[in-house]
Amino acid sequence: MDTRLRRFVGVSAALTGVLMVLGVYTAATGAGLTCAGRWPFCDGYLGLFPANWSSFVEWFHRLVAMITGFVVLGTTILAWRQGADRRVRLALAVSTILLPSQIILGALTVTTYQWLILLAHFGTASIIFTGVALAAAWSYGSSGTTGQVTKALGAAGLLLPVLVVLTPHTFLAFGPPVQAAYYLLGLGTYASLLTATVWSSSPDGVGASSRVRRLAGTAALVVVSLLVTGRLVYGGTLQYVSLGGSLTAFALVALAWYAARESSRSAGTLGVPGGD
Repeated sequence: MDTRLRRFVGVSAALTGVLMVLGVYTAATGAGLTCAGRWPFCDGYLGLFPANWSSFVEWFHRLVAMITGFVVLGTTILAWRQGADRRVRLALAVSTILLPSQIILGALTVTTYQWLILLAHFGTASIIFTGVALAAAWSYGSSGTTGQVTKALGAAGLLLPVLVVLTPHTFLAFGPPVQAAYYLLGLGTYASLLTATVWSSSPDGVGASSRVRRLAGTAALVVVSLLVTGRLVYGGTLQYVSLGGSLTAFALVALAWYAARESSRSAGTLGVPGGD
């Protein structure tokens, strides 16, 4: 794949993740409500500039959203023009097709602040992020050796205990900064698990077993489910469900990491000539 395209795919994934975290912070602070009556404008000069900190948060979120949308769209067009890998093109296409609906949902989160809309908005964003993250993993997949699969799983394993501590409304007050940290680390964990899943499926993933792929894929599904449902108000049973989900994901990652290490050792053993 062309180096420029690979970089654009990586930037698209990074920007989408940052935008999602910024969106969580914006919703948590209620900043979007400062512009509720004037969407698509806001409350500053000519309705185009922020009048205070809250409207600045909403304004900045819109700015990053616009930039991200154009970057994802441009990356998709570039991928199709250059005839990139079919999987990369399709993943980017799905993300791009969902952009208009995401804009509509974003407007509704400002004009109609309801949890169902917030959940739909974040759920759609998660699908878009999945598309660009998969495209990035496939784009950089040529380096997907067993050792790097293990590193990706190790990164997820290091992040998951922090997610346990940040479980919504369990150990810490789930204010805007904590929410932003939870989703930043959660998306990083999810991206690492998607990468491990893709790379363990790659022909270059020498020695990586189907067991690693299944465990990493299941852990990724658990993590993204936690992130989506985390947009709901937690209380009572739901707190324990979230905590149990994080612990389950950690156990799956630990098993996948161990399986990858064992597979790597087995491959190394088979490659050592025996004595007569």
